[in-house]
Amino acid sequence: MMKKPRYPERRLSSTLPERLKNQTRSLHMQVERSAFMNTLLRSKMNRRSYVAMLRNLHAIYAALEAALARHAGDAAIVPIYEEALFRSEPLARDLQGLHGPGWPDAIGVQPECDAYVARLGQIAAAGPADLLVAHAYVRYLGDLSGGQLLRRIVAESFHPPAGTGTAFYDFGDAARTAQLTAAFRAGLGEVSHDSERIEAIVGEAVAAFERHKALFDELAAACGVVSTSRASPLN
Repeated sequence: MMKKPRYPERRLSSTLPERLKNQTRSLHMQVERSAFMNTLLRSKMNRRSYVAMLRNLHAIYAALEAALARHAGDAAIVPIYEEALFRSEPLARDLQGLHGPGWPDAIGVQPECDAYVARLGQIAAAGPADLLVAHAYVRYLGDLSGGQLLRRIVAESFHPPAGTGTAFYDFGDAARTAQLTAAFRAGLGEVSHDSERIEAIVGEAVAAFERHKALFDELAAACGVVSTSRASPLN
């Protein structure tokens, strides 16, 4: 009896980067088109609202980067670990320039931000550490790509003093920014080839985008931001 030929098992996609991109695309677009981000992209946001966003993002980055540093030697973190990507210190400089001294106490964070920080703390303490890759993906690739458009919008909208206000988006010149982007994407491909772990990381990334959307909706409500017009997507 002739044996049936064996074919490789079909998968939705072959790598973690592909899965992340494909399964978060629609949520990514929803976040970009939220009322809060729409207003920023259309250069219609006031300084108070923008500073409120930076304050919430600073709390998230501080928690994420502390967690990444804590697990820097983990096999899943090593491929994507790059301190040049860290944004908590640049954000602090921007907040100092745009708000002034005392910003940590003067500007509160939203409940969704607190929940996000708690989630990052939970992963840092109990693992698995590879779930941090999902949050690094959601934040850093956006900063490296669409963040460069936002840098121009912020400079034109708020006219911060020279050398202040846009450190968040500054990764160096175009060549350095491209290098960091390519290295991070390549690192994602080395994080894991285990289907179960890839599924978990992708699920965490989906949840991270949902958390961002909820946070921006809270910020819009708190700051009185309303937008009905679409802006061009960041990517």
